[in-house]
Amino acid sequence: MSDLVNEDDLERARRDPEFRQQLLADNLERLLQALNDMRKVPDNKSRDAARQIREGVDLAVKLAERLQRDNQGGPRAA
Repeated sequence: MSDLVNEDDLERARRDPEFRQQLLADNLERLLQALNDMRKVPDNKSRDAARQIREGVDLAVKLAERLQRDNQGGPRAA
């Protein structure tokens, strides 16, 4: 899978639940790695860095919740 998600990936994810799960899991892993890298940067104390880390954490939580919900067969948005 390429680094960036393209339109074909999104279309396939709409049709293929297993691919969607893997796409979400892969991107959650990438996001967590990026957050960990940002945390290690010496100048991450700026307001912008703190805001970006908070936004990244919020997104990671949403991705994790979606992965968990989809694994349990919960309701899906169209």
